[in-house]
Amino acid sequence: MKTLFLILIFTFLCSGCASFKKFGYEGFNRDKWQHPDKVIESLKISPGDYVTDLGAGGGYFTFKFADVVGDNGKVFAVDVDEDMTEFLRAEAVKQGFAKVEVILGEFGDPLLPDSVSNIIFMCNTYHHIQGRVDYFSRLKADLQSEGRVAVVELRPGGWIGRLFGSHWTKKEAIISEMEAAGYSLIADHDYLPKQHFVVFSMMREIP
Repeated sequence: MKTLFLILIFTFLCSGCASFKKFGYEGFNRDKWQHPDKVIESLKISPGDYVTDLGAGGGYFTFKFADVVGDNGKVFAVDVDEDMTEFLRAEAVKQGFAKVEVILGEFGDPLLPDSVSNIIFMCNTYHHIQGRVDYFSRLKADLQSEGRVAVVELRPGGWIGRLFGSHWTKKEAIISEMEAAGYSLIADHDYLPKQHFVVFSMMREIP
């Protein structure tokens, strides 16, 4: 743990605040345990889709989504941290992703355009949201009629939880809260070693 702390401090001093935060979000060897290609395949994102990366952080998934949606699609990268949104805007320009729109959201409102997103995706963000039933109930207004919400959330334990506290949510709590907000569970993927991965659609109203 002492070695990890020293590495974090060194990264902060050498790279600046945004880079330090990006490292904090991603940790070590993330590609090996996050399986980003398999996650994106499971989401069945298509060219032309409008994808929201809610709690985008340093853009780990943002730019991967942008590659998939193509020139006719769009990615909304939303974060409440101004350091990270500035970092994302710079990265979008640097990487030539005009299709990435960065939004500085509010804690109670991501400030997304209504009825646009095909999928709203969040990774290690769910536990940060307060009043989740109400929040996700209101979030339905930002989805297209067949839109989905995908939640990748840390399981209990792990180095992030030990270092920063309870940065995780039990899967049963996620499902219960999302159902209370008006969603139905449509997929439960179990291949991520550190995280739950569940996908929801909006419940259809019975006439």
